[in-house]
Amino acid sequence: MAYWLFKSEPDCFSFADLQAAPGATTGWDGVRNYQARNFLRDSIKLGDEVLFYHSNADPPCIAGVARVVREAHPDPTAFDPDADHYDPKSDPEDPTWVQVSIRAVRAIDPPIGLPRLREIPELGGMELLRKGSRLSIQPVTPGEWSAIMELAPAAEASDAPASGAAPAARKPGSKAKSRSARSR
Repeated sequence: MAYWLFKSEPDCFSFADLQAAPGATTGWDGVRNYQARNFLRDSIKLGDEVLFYHSNADPPCIAGVARVVREAHPDPTAFDPDADHYDPKSDPEDPTWVQVSIRAVRAIDPPIGLPRLREIPELGGMELLRKGSRLSIQPVTPGEWSAIMELAPAAEASDAPASGAAPAARKPGSKAKSRSARSR
């Protein structure tokens, strides 16, 4: 089993949105960075654990834990001309872009903010904390995972949103943005 960090802007797709999704599961679509795509396609496996990170939040934070429930498969948003991440060059017979499916395991409440993560010596080499790191899918070492889990309050699998966060509000009639729209 491997460990990962997936970034999402909470106003586009929050951990509460994942918990509220049918089966608390979603396809992680819209990734349009080749390095992140390669992680999705080549490295992320069934049963891998995921830190769900709210980027562009105040403060950015780890809001929950998810698990990979389906390995890489074609990202349907690449073929949909109405989707935010449509790619006319992607061929359904030989797709450029893939997604994995994840299921919520538990909220981390209270979430672990970026300032707190920076204080932990064991996280000194973590990709998330490197200056200029913007990758939306990042590997997490077993040591980093353990250090973060020690910070997370003990909890069983939960259907309750983290810190009272409700699913992201959207304007009536507006299309939801892909969860990876901001940091592909």
